[in-house]
This record gives sequence, structure tokens and C-alpha cells, in this order.
Amino acid sequence: MTRVVVVGAGIVGAACAFYGARAGLEVTVLERGAVAAGTTGAGEGNLLLSDKQAGPELDLALRSSTLWDELGAELGEEAFELERKGGVVVAASAEGLASLRAFAAVQRDLGVASEPLDQAQLHEAEPHLSPALAGGAFYPGDMQVQPALAAASLLAAARGHGAVLRTGVEVIGGVLADGRLSGVRTSAGVTPADFVVNASGTWGGQVSARLGAAVPILPRRGFILVTEPLPRVVRHKVYSADYVANVASDNPGLEMSPVIEGTRSGPVLIGASRERVGFDKRISLPVVRQLAALAITLFPVLADVQLLRVYAGLRPYCPDHLPVIGADPRVPGLLHACGHEGAGIGLAPATGELITDLITGRATRVDPRPFGPERLIGQLA
Repeated sequence: MTRVVVVGAGIVGAACAFYGARAGLEVTVLERGAVAAGTTGAGEGNLLLSDKQAGPELDLALRSSTLWDELGAELGEEAFELERKGGVVVAASAEGLASLRAFAAVQRDLGVASEPLDQAQLHEAEPHLSPALAGGAFYPGDMQVQPALAAASLLAAARGHGAVLRTGVEVIGGVLADGRLSGVRTSAGVTPADFVVNASGTWGGQVSARLGAAVPILPRRGFILVTEPLPRVVRHKVYSADYVANVASDNPGLEMSPVIEGTRSGPVLIGASRERVGFDKRISLPVVRQLAALAITLFPVLADVQLLRVYAGLRPYCPDHLPVIGADPRVPGLLHACGHEGAGIGLAPATGELITDLITGRATRVDPRPFGPERLIGQLA
């Protein structure tokens, strides 16, 4: 049986473990901390199509959307708190609305369902939105999961197929035999493997370097604001149309665009900020205040609502804003599955399936070439 070590027990590592174990691979997941203790645990759980521009990432997102549906049917939607809430993207001006509708038209041609919303329809979809907005678009395919629960559930299902999970074990290097990885050296000894999958999220750059094939994974800090429990004042995931541009930006400075959604338990989640500050996860009060102000511009009803807490997460991204997924030509036996930035929750199933297809030699459902590690060789700072 083919032995596979997956490094990282976040959502992407969990998906790699699930699809690998279900395909008959002998999977061991190694995690230096706890399950979902990194980027996954600090995420909102977005499963978005609405923010994906035409290209490889949209292809991966469309496949993942199908797989999330299948996972919900197979494991039960409550295993992930899967919500088919849909997304509402809003524009403040007529010019912004025209750009949003042109963007949506391109997506529709590629299989992403959306519906234009004028001001009246926008108010009907989200009665508490600011009446000053010009209009928007509704994306019925946008969904939501509870990310830490989703990772834990996928790992539990993987273990049901024979996978092994070992937490508190840090990978410190690779073991080579005849120029190929034959295992990993860890804080608890050597774990043999025929293939090693680097699913270490924001720390994927560090792990890849330890395994002899560094890839440029960079952290971007973001904050999430959590309000007191409320009635369902926000029905969908609602965000400003400029969020798409911020995701794709190379600006190292602070960027913000409001992303707001309600939850089953009542609190409203407010994002999203992006800034390159290394691995610094300290809370910035000025950024929190700006995020709160942006949320109020969309939903004035939030002005008198109390915040319960604020938390920070580090989103891992590659310089060209595509995740790195696939076999590394420099170290045979090493595959990467990281660098998804804020889209890792949504893209995890298709990533896990793709990694499994590459290991087993099956035909892939998504073209792996745009995500290949070879495109990043030589781009380390």
C-alpha cells in the first residue's frame, strides 16, 4: 500500500487525508499543534464562487463546490454546519454596479449562477442594508461552513478509512533514499512515506524549505470582528464589490473592504482586512475601528451593537495569488498543497482530490498545470 504523510491538520490537510484514505492510500497526518489551530481556525468558513475571477482558481472553486455538495450528502451537512445561504455583492455607485454586472456576466458564461439586483431587490434580499447602495448581485452558489468543525469532520471520516492522525508532532526535515523522499524526520522520530504532502498553510514555506524544496508562501494578516448574538439581521454573506480587487492586490499595505454575515448562533462576523506584517498576529485597534465603520456603512443597524471579540488570522498566499498544488520537481516524492490565501476553506476538497489523483495516477478533474510548484522556483525573496 502506498504510504502518504500529510503535514498539517488544517482544512486542506484534512481534505488531502480524506480523499487519499478513501482512495486506499495509507495516510498519516502530522500536526505540530492541534487540529485547525492555524489559519483554518481563524477563518470565516467561506465557500465562495462570487469572488473568483475567470481562470484556474475559478475552475478549482467550481469543482470544490460540487465536492462540498457531495460531502454534505455523504457525511451529513451538520458535520460541517454547511449553510447554503448564498452571497450578495453590493455596489455603492452606478459605475461600480456596471463593473459588477460585467464581472458577473463573464462568470455566468463559465458556469457561476448569479442574478442582478436593483435597489428594490437588494432591499428585499437584505432589508437592513443601507438604502444608498446602487444595487448588487445575488450568487446562490455561495455557501458557508464552520471551518474548524469541517476540518475535524473530514479528519474523522479519513480515520474511518484507515488514516492516522498524530498531533504534537513537528516535521523538521526529510529523509532521502536514492534521491527521493522516503519519509520525514519529526520531533518524535522518523515517519516513513512514499509521498509527503506539504499542507502546512501559512507555514508551508518553512516546511517546504525543511524538505529541501522551498516555495514562497507569504502571510497576510486579517481580522474578524464578532458581535453579540442578534436576530437574523444579515441573511446572506454580504460584501462590497471591491473585495475582489483587494484579494488579488499585491499592495503590502493595509487594505479593507466590508464582508459581513450572520451565523446560526446569532453573532455577526465582520471582515475583511489584509496586510503584510509577517507572522505578527497582534490586534490593531485602528484597523478594528475601520472595519467596524465600514460595516456600519453597509448595515447602519450595527452601529449600536456590541462586539464580543476580535481575532486575527494569517492567510497564506503565493506571489501570483494561485495556490501551489502538485509534485515538486526538485524533490521526488514531495507534493505541495498550500498558499490558498483566504480561499482555502472553499478550495480544500478539490485540492485534496487533485493531490490524490496525482499520487494515484488517476485522470484529474481540474488541470493541475497552473498550480504546479515549478512556476514558483526562483521567486523566493
